[in-house]
Amino acid sequence: MTIKKYTTEQIIGMLREAEMLLTARQVIATASRKLTLRAIIQTALFVCVISSSGVFASEPPASVCFEGKSGMPLINNGQPLPIVISESADPAVKRGATAFAEDLYKIGGSATRIIEAGDTLKHPAVLMGVLGNHPLIDDLVSQGKVDISTIKGEWEAFQVAVVEKPWPDVEHVLVIVGADRRGAIYGAFDLSEQMGVSPWYWFADVPTVQHKNVFVTAGSVTDQPKVRYRGIFINDEDPALKGWAEKKFGGVNSGMYERVFDLILRLKGNYIWPAMWGKSFHLDDPKNTALADNMGIVMGTSHHEPMARAHAEWRRKTRNPCIGVGEWDYETNSENIKTFWRAGIERMMSKGNGSSYESLVTVGMRGDGDEPMSEGTAIDLLEKIVSDQRDIIADVTDAPADATPQVWALYKEVLDYYEKGMTVPDDVTLLFADDNWGLVRRLPTKELDREGGFGVYYHFDYVGVPRNYKWNNTIQIGKVWQQMDLSYQRGARDLWVVNVGDLKPIEYPIDFFLTMAWDPEAMDTQALAQYATGFAEQTFGRELALEIAGLIQRYGTYAATRKPELLNQNTFAIGSIGLPSLKGGPFYQHVKKWRQLQRDMIRVKAKIGEEHYAAFFQLVEWPISAMSNLYEMYFAAAWNKVLAEEGDARANHFQQIVTRNFQRDAELTDQYHQINDGKWDGMINQIHMSYVTWRHPEQQIMPPVSKVDGVKNDIAVSFVEMPQPVHIQIINAGEFSNAHNNNGLTWTRVEHLGQSSAAVVALPQGKAATRVSDNVALTYKIEQPFYGSANVTLELSPTLDTIGQGGMRLAVTIDDEPVQILNFDLHATGAGQHTAEEKAWAKAVVNNKHTIDVRFVGISPGEHVLKIFRIDDNVVLEKMIIESIQTETPAS
Repeated sequence: MTIKKYTTEQIIGMLREAEMLLTARQVIATASRKLTLRAIIQTALFVCVISSSGVFASEPPASVCFEGKSGMPLINNGQPLPIVISESADPAVKRGATAFAEDLYKIGGSATRIIEAGDTLKHPAVLMGVLGNHPLIDDLVSQGKVDISTIKGEWEAFQVAVVEKPWPDVEHVLVIVGADRRGAIYGAFDLSEQMGVSPWYWFADVPTVQHKNVFVTAGSVTDQPKVRYRGIFINDEDPALKGWAEKKFGGVNSGMYERVFDLILRLKGNYIWPAMWGKSFHLDDPKNTALADNMGIVMGTSHHEPMARAHAEWRRKTRNPCIGVGEWDYETNSENIKTFWRAGIERMMSKGNGSSYESLVTVGMRGDGDEPMSEGTAIDLLEKIVSDQRDIIADVTDAPADATPQVWALYKEVLDYYEKGMTVPDDVTLLFADDNWGLVRRLPTKELDREGGFGVYYHFDYVGVPRNYKWNNTIQIGKVWQQMDLSYQRGARDLWVVNVGDLKPIEYPIDFFLTMAWDPEAMDTQALAQYATGFAEQTFGRELALEIAGLIQRYGTYAATRKPELLNQNTFAIGSIGLPSLKGGPFYQHVKKWRQLQRDMIRVKAKIGEEHYAAFFQLVEWPISAMSNLYEMYFAAAWNKVLAEEGDARANHFQQIVTRNFQRDAELTDQYHQINDGKWDGMINQIHMSYVTWRHPEQQIMPPVSKVDGVKNDIAVSFVEMPQPVHIQIINAGEFSNAHNNNGLTWTRVEHLGQSSAAVVALPQGKAATRVSDNVALTYKIEQPFYGSANVTLELSPTLDTIGQGGMRLAVTIDDEPVQILNFDLHATGAGQHTAEEKAWAKAVVNNKHTIDVRFVGISPGEHVLKIFRIDDNVVLEKMIIESIQTETPAS
């Protein structure tokens, strides 16, 4: 989804010209600095209005409009303009033009022509191509009718421009010009998206609304990415994506990847780590290699697969004796391994004429099967490995090694080697990683100006400790924003790649991640807050956008509370047995929220038209229904156990719910697999019940239940909520009474981050530590009901020390009490948790929160001020729980 931003002055001008009833003052009040166009759309319905100058005043330059009698018609009465490309255009541009023509057909209903450019043109057309490789575009540049100064020589930049009277006999042309091949493709797909062709038209069955007339407003617009490489990693793809692809395409092959590459490009991505569980992108389908390059995709291999080779190739010894000889151990088998690596670079260079298939080559080495290398591996050995790899690259490419883009993933134990002084060539991109749970482990603190720059490898899916998560979408985009904004501010601007597992059903987070990667600076907290509405509007139309956005946002918050693979009947406290009603505890509160979300979803579903239902089911209904059903099942299993142990007949009521909901889970899976004539059959076959490890169980297992015999089975069951004790106060972080903004930092509420209504972060991120005396602080009013102590629990969104300074700090005080500085240090691990810091990390990612307790004594009855100071960056405050404990009043 494209995020476009305008200054308040531009917005005021557009509103005045369009003679909107909304005042400029009302618009300015919705933002402090810049506004997205979607913010205005939510406030007032924009239509294409023609000003006295004949320009579509309500729309920015060179943008799509559907009504009006002026501007340049792109589709006129259903007929699109022809697309003119260069005879010598890159195959990726030709494929992009074909895809754009298909989009125009979807919109207008009539096919258009793709023609090769000659020396002249005698009719209006779309000119699509690369600067310096399209004779007609180059002629307009030489005439001064297209100004390409802002895109020339820029990576993946593009310009879209309406040119009036380009030549004497031609009324106008639409120019889509890229600084390179992907730039041209992005320019075309940007227009497609504005016309209503969703990037998810195939992968989520989002329909395209037809328009008989489409116009492009006068003027020009340019754009380019802020992050150089932006991509996804298909991983952990068995049995779901693999099983689906085998049914749909006959395998994880070029048929599937053609669809994946199209999606990546439409989301303005450019990079992929292909599926690697026993798979080899280049060997499994001989068409794959050329397909990626011909579509403009930059190929990579995952963090543990160096030199453009899948690790599965090493293991396929029976197919070819030259592939994989001996152990994957560089100390004892370096010659065979170097031969193996050399073949990977030779394949990369096999495009012809001495050119290479566009790649970002992974260097370095991990142990066999994505495991650590031998314990105590010497840094000297890793440095030699990379040196040998670069010698191979230079020899095969017949060019200096630094002419081939390379990346070294500092994943898990490899980060430790880097921090201990491992030398990495300056042109190699250093790829930092999260902890596999969305918490970035480290960010640059040295070599900040290195030529290769820095990147981040992030996770939406994971197989490992403390538990796999692969089944449903549990990603809260507010958390993604906070961590990736931090990464960008700290200099990770060369590569963003995210592990997306099976790709479905995490469409929404993928959309967000790649949109943000294109322009992290445009994705501020306001754009973040409006993202769900924009996504829903693009997918389902404006009428239901706000309602559907609310469902998506609430789902993201609830689902992120705990991964479904970590849920069971013992996850939350259930309350206590009572008569006539059971007393509901925290588990009941969670189930209540899911029930209400399910009811709201069903209400919105009734308004969904048939053409949008397949998309609604995949993106909204199934995720909500499946997670709600799971919570209900485990909640019932918990109560069944407690009541059965007491011989309470109400246990049988819950036994029936468990049985019914277990079956309902299978029915929901079947419904997903049957939607749209079985298009997605097999796609969500991930085990998610009664989880133990990543291999167990091998099928869904219903929680154990018991039946109380000899009693009535139709006893009504009801709940009452357990009241909150009067001596406990709960305050959401966003409910501060005062924010003290100093040292260039501003306290900002971040919607849909964490488990409360909004978390609070001091922005901009990436700034140095502050002191208590700097008074970057928040204050909250609290009430002490009696004399005694106040135990304050701070609930934080989990984050890690990205500097390596020994933890992160914040400070707390009440009134004029001495300020207490608090430190927390979560240590991520890919294995067992042995230290206190590792155990704290595991607890934090399981619960998606980290708590810190601090105690104040001698607090008198009445109103007081709780004050929280920022010290270190990357501390995200969600909630405060204040427990008052009465003590004897001291004698006066």
